[in-house]
Amino acid sequence: MTKVVQNSPKFTAAVFSPPESNGKTCSQKSDISCPVQLTLELLGGRWKLAIIHSLYNGMKRFKELERDVTGVTPKMLTKQLKDLEANDIVHREYHATIPPTVEYSLTEYGHSVVPLVLEIKKWGLQHQERMSKPKGKK
Repeated sequence: MTKVVQNSPKFTAAVFSPPESNGKTCSQKSDISCPVQLTLELLGGRWKLAIIHSLYNGMKRFKELERDVTGVTPKMLTKQLKDLEANDIVHREYHATIPPTVEYSLTEYGHSVVPLVLEIKKWGLQHQERMSKPKGKK
């Protein structure tokens, strides 16, 4: 069940009350006891899902990730990788070579996020297709 609590042209805040929550609500405020809010805190932002999607096919070096995740700056990529590593989603492997190399991969736990990323990708493709159809034929 979703109740709209604020409505404006750019923003709609909602209170979510899923059946399994026993009537408790998850507010859109920073309530990490809410599973939806916690997931958004862990995976939200512009780059994290793109990083996970890139690592889905295997281990990559920093520069490979930088090329795969179009538009991300090296500073932001570093920050997002550190966040994902801190939450046991990404594994960082340092190799003491000359020059030093660092490789990133998904942890076993990180692989549990892949189905979610693939569903979001599927929905995005469906949405793209829906929006490309002429008005009135949706």
